[in-house]
Amino acid sequence: MRAIFVFIKCAMGEAYRVAQEAADTIPELSEIHSISGRFDLLGKFYLPPEQDVGLFVTERIQRLPGVTDTYTLLAFNAFTPGGSD
Repeated sequence: MRAIFVFIKCAMGEAYRVAQEAADTIPELSEIHSISGRFDLLGKFYLPPEQDVGLFVTERIQRLPGVTDTYTLLAFNAFTPGGSD
């Protein structure tokens, strides 16, 4: 599995509803946070290596009602305290 991080901008007043809808309907979602700054939410998703990231974002995240913009980051490696990854 590979991790992607998606910053999500929502329509005014919709961030919590969008977050709950994502949590309830997207099984690839690991966690979603409300954040400050240019975007309203930050989601961490785990995708199988063969899954098309662009298609996942446009079809599963951008189509959630209330989502107005996204910005996607691909993760290369995860590091943990004391880990050798």
